[in-house]
Formats: sequence, C-alpha cells, structure tokens
Amino acid sequence: MDQLLELTAQHGGLVLALAGLAVLACIVLAVVTSVSRRATARHRMELALLRRRYAAVLASTSDGILLQSATGQIIDVNAAAREMLGLDGQDFSGVLVADLPVVLVNAQGQSLNPAAVMRHSPAAINRATTAIDAELVGIARPGQPLSAARMVQVVSRMVAGGGMGAPVILTTIEDMTVQGEVKAALERSELQFRVAMENAPIGMALVDLSWNIIEVNSAFAELLGTTREALVGYSFSDISHPEDREQERMLVQALLAGAQSRFSLEKRYLRADGHVVWTMLDVALVRTPNSASDHFVAQVRDTTESRLKSEMLAHRAMHDPLTGLANRTLLQEVLQSVLDQPRRDRVAVLACDLDGFKQINDRYGHAAGDEVLVHVAGVLRAAIGPRGTVARMGGDEFVIVLQDMESERVAFEVATAIHANLKEPLRLHRRRMVVRASIGIALADADTMAGGAPGLLAAADAALYRAKAAGRSTTEVYDTTMEVSGGMHGLQSEMQGALERREIVLHYQPFVDLATGVVLGHEALVRWQHPSRGLLLPGMFLSVAEEMGLGVPLGMHVVSEAVGYLARCKDQSRWVSVNVSADQLGDGEFAARLLEESSRYRVAPGRLVIELTETSLVDAGTRVRHELTQLRAAGIPVLLDDFGTGVSPLSYLRDLPVNGVKLDMSFTAGIPEDPAAARVSRALGALARELDMITIAEGIETEEQAQFLHHNGWRYGQGWLFGSAQPESALD
Repeated sequence: MDQLLELTAQHGGLVLALAGLAVLACIVLAVVTSVSRRATARHRMELALLRRRYAAVLASTSDGILLQSATGQIIDVNAAAREMLGLDGQDFSGVLVADLPVVLVNAQGQSLNPAAVMRHSPAAINRATTAIDAELVGIARPGQPLSAARMVQVVSRMVAGGGMGAPVILTTIEDMTVQGEVKAALERSELQFRVAMENAPIGMALVDLSWNIIEVNSAFAELLGTTREALVGYSFSDISHPEDREQERMLVQALLAGAQSRFSLEKRYLRADGHVVWTMLDVALVRTPNSASDHFVAQVRDTTESRLKSEMLAHRAMHDPLTGLANRTLLQEVLQSVLDQPRRDRVAVLACDLDGFKQINDRYGHAAGDEVLVHVAGVLRAAIGPRGTVARMGGDEFVIVLQDMESERVAFEVATAIHANLKEPLRLHRRRMVVRASIGIALADADTMAGGAPGLLAAADAALYRAKAAGRSTTEVYDTTMEVSGGMHGLQSEMQGALERREIVLHYQPFVDLATGVVLGHEALVRWQHPSRGLLLPGMFLSVAEEMGLGVPLGMHVVSEAVGYLARCKDQSRWVSVNVSADQLGDGEFAARLLEESSRYRVAPGRLVIELTETSLVDAGTRVRHELTQLRAAGIPVLLDDFGTGVSPLSYLRDLPVNGVKLDMSFTAGIPEDPAAARVSRALGALARELDMITIAEGIETEEQAQFLHHNGWRYGQGWLFGSAQPESALD
C-alpha cells in the first residue's frame, strides 16, 4: 500500500491519465454498446419494411411469383401463383417443387414434371447469370381434361446471394390465356380477311404509305389483265391513266394530312393490253392504335359498262337520233360557251334549211326523207371540218356554229362548200335527185350580240328567211335592215300564241272524180299566216309544234276548222279529209273530241275523212287501233295515205279498220314513162278494188297520168292538174 501511495505520489499524473483512460474506455464501451443496439433496431425496422414491401409486391402483381432454393424447396409463393397453379391456402414452404399438386402439359398435351419446368440442376444454376429458361405450358387442374388447360409462360431466373447467403431461383408465371385468345382471334380475323379479300367480286388492294402495292386480290389482277405477283410492289399511280394521277395524288395527301379518313374517285386504269377501264376507287387510311398512319385499303369497282351507258344516254340527250348531229339543247350550250370566250367576235352562225323537202317526203315517203336528212348532215359535217358544230334543230332545219375564224371569209367559204356539195346528185329510189338549201349567215358583232346567243340565232334565221324569199338555194348575210322576230328559232316561242290568235289556217286542195272531172271534196292542208313572215308551209313549223307537245291541240284545231267549213259549205255533198298522225290518235281522247266537234256542227259523219300516213303507223299500238275502230263505227271514213311506200301495207289493209287508200305520188310521178311505176300502180289499184276500198291517186300533174290511173281502177284524183290548195274564200 505504501508502495502504491509512493508510486502514486511519484507518478500521480500517469495514474490519473490511466484512470482517465479507463473511464473514457468505459464511456466509449457504453456508447458503442448503445449505438450497436440502436443499429440492430434500425436494421430490424428496415428489414420489416422490406418484408412489407416484398409482400406488397407479391400481392399486387398480376404475375405469379414462386421463390425456390437451388435444391428445389419452395421459399415463397404469391397469391397470383397460387391461383394460376390451383393451389389451396396451405403453407408450401419447404415443399419440393416436384411435389406440388400441379399438372403441367406441353403443346402436344403431354404431362410435364413441375420440377422440369421450374427447377434446374446445380450446374445449370452455376452457369446461369440471367434467365434460366422460358417455356409456354398449360396448367390443368386435377380431374380436368387436358383440353381445358390454362396456358402460362414460365420464366426462371437465378438470384445470387450477394455474399449474404445461397442463391435462389425466382420463377415468374404469366397467364397467356387471354393473349392466346387474342392471338387466335387475330389469326381468325386475318384468315377471314384473306378469304374475303380473295373471294371479293371487286378489286381489292393493300397499299403502303408510299402508294406502292403490298397485296392485291385476283379480281383486281383480272381487271387489269395481269397477275397478282406482277402488281405487288408496283406504284399504284403508274397503273392509273395519266390524266387522273394528279387528282388521285391530292386525295392521298389529304388522307395522310388527316383532312379526311377516306375518299372515292371515279377514274381510269390502264390494262396490260393498253385498253382503258373506268372504275370507282374507294380508299381508306388504316391507322395504328396510337393513331399513326399505317397503310391504305383500296377497293376498285369496274364501272366501264355503266360509264358507257351513261355516256350513251348523255349523247342521246344531246344529239339527234337520226343524223347523230347535235340537237337544239347542245347547240345552245355550245353557242353560249363560245360566246363566253374572249374572242367571240370570231364567231358566226349559219342557219340552213332545205328547199322543197316537204315535196320529197310527200313524193317518196318519210323513209326517203330521212335518207335525205342523213345525206345533208354528212355534207354539212364535211363543209365545216373541225372548225365548229353542226346541229339539227328539227325537221329539215340545221344550224352551224363556226368559231375561231381567221376572217369573215370562212363563213362564206363554208356556205359555198355546202351549196357545191349538195349539187352532187343523191340516188334515191333508183332515181338521182339534187337537194338544195337556203342559208342565212349571222356574224357576231355589236348588233347581233345585243340579245346574246338567242339574238345571234334569230339574226341567222332572219337572213335565212331573206334567202328563202329571194328565190331559195342562195345565201344571205344578216344586216340591220332585216327584221328579227326570233327567226326560225323564234317560231317555238310564237307557236302557242299562233293557236290562240288563230293564225293557223287551212287551205283546201280539191279531189275530183277521174271519170267526170267533177270536184267532190277537198283535202285540208294546214298553213301558218305569220304576221311578219307571211304564209308558212307545214315544213317550217310542224316539227316545232311536235317538239313543244302541241301536236294534239294543233290537230284538233285543224279538225275544228275543217268541220266549220263543212257546216258553211253550200254543197252538202262535199267532203273534206284531214291529216291525223298516229301520235294524235294515241292521245286516247282525240276520236271522242272529233266526234263531239262533228255533232256540234251537225255535220254528217261521212263528210269528214281521216287520212293516216302509212309510215306513222309503224309503231301503232292498241290504243290507236281502238280509236280507228271507234271512228269507223261512227261512220267516219279512214284513208291510208302514202299507200305503197311503207313496210307492210298488206298487213295494214288486213288488220286496220281503213276504208280506202291514197296512192303515193312517187308512183304517180313515174306514169306512164316508168314501166315499174305503172305496174305497181296498176297492181295496187287492183288490190284496193278487190278489197272494196276507196281509191285516190295524188300528185297528178298531167292528163296522161289522169287517164292512165282512171283506166287502171283509181276512182278519184288529186294534184296540180286539178288545182292547188286555196283558202276557203277562194273556193266555189
């Protein structure tokens, strides 16, 4: 003790230092102990947090999670895996994967050991750094058929211990049933689309965003006269008609820009053989789920036939069916279009009307008249060439529109060419005849253009009227001294008023008894007493009346005037014939109104005679026959006019209720010089007499003709020899 004290006394500072160190060591130890305890608690808290997070992950994921040791003992299984594998709620910790009550099957339906799918050998584990395996298998519940297996994808991954323990195997199980169903549905949809596309009756194509063909069906290949293989990869534009490519391109760009989702376009394609086909192209843009443009679907329908039909109907609506020339409607459109152009002062209109065309119809029949009109149409086409448009306005009236003329001289050259070419004889009924025409010219200037297109047409008609009045077969040019009242075209607007103003009058040409020369009756011939143009013959306005639908009112006006004349006639034995068309009889009420008119004037039925042209009866229907029967039953005689010129006169005599015939003047004209005409007239007269019919020969101009016809059975005669048509005031 003493030594200690001494030592202390000697080394007091060192002891104190050691003591201090001891105390400090104690304090440090106490502190370290305290920190260690706090760290352990923190680690435990962090571990608990990690476990909660781990449990939350396992519970929230839709994929199945199975954690196993390298030796195959189960460490953990989440709820999703239990549900997929069909495991109950018992604890499978420590259970070997191979012992799980699960039935796994491969794609062939063969059973698999769960361990073979979800566990591998240590060697495989030692080699694996990422995924160990991925396999698509089916899970069949015990007792269920293998066909009801639930498809899952199993992926196993080694997770290293990181120096903290042995590695484990993490197995994820993804339910592929829905994906499989979706895939199957997509495959079915794809198959259905392919089948529908291939068997579609119309052309179909898949086209990429560069407008190149991806795929086409057989119908599209057949439409273009090639094969499907030849079209794949081909530019859709290259098979289009060059004139249609720009419009197609603009519509495609509009789709890509989002301005529209589809378009339709009538367009043309070029076939492999060089021919052109008309089609209706329907294109839709297909987008991905994120709205990105993906490809086009195109449908192509062949519209060539319907297009041709439409064009044919449009052509018929705008062209004369007999001559193929433009009709009135098209002519007016063409003229207005020409006058809307800047150089309208280089335009001329030529109105052309045939001279003596009615006599051709009367002498040779309407069929021959049609041949003449076709011939004249060809002459007019040849005269103008590509310099304008020729139109038939109706009857024997034609109009020519010349445009882009170098000078006024061109119009005169065309008129001169028409006159010259018409001088070439036309062979008709074994005869050579010359057709002549009168022409009126109107040049576009301030005077003629004051009334626009109608004013120019009226000016040309005024010039034509002057040419007719000057002796016909000539050409006149419009000037301001000529009165313009609408011209030939103005007749249409004046016709209705003409009936109301009673400007339509009758002239009467006599019938005589060929044996005695005594006048027994007259034929009523219609005329228009125009207030400014004078007396117009039927050829100048009848076609206009028919076009306006005034045929029936005009026919009834003629009947009423004729019946009135009979009522005023001193000689109550005389009779009057009126010309009636099959169209008028087809009205259905014409006969009844005719009989009503005769009764009102108290005219005996036998004094009014109906003349029907043979050619007008070609399409006579049941209604016409009924009307004729009604007239004959009432005692009104019916004569068949132009007898011998039609296609089936004998059938008309047999089937129609006619009382007599009028020999066409084409046969009369050849008598007696033409032996054939003489034989025909003799035979027709004998036939009519055999049928106990009235016989009248028209067109008699000489005594020789009258005598011949009288001796060969024709009882009555008509023609210039016995007198021309005169107004009622000039008759006896």
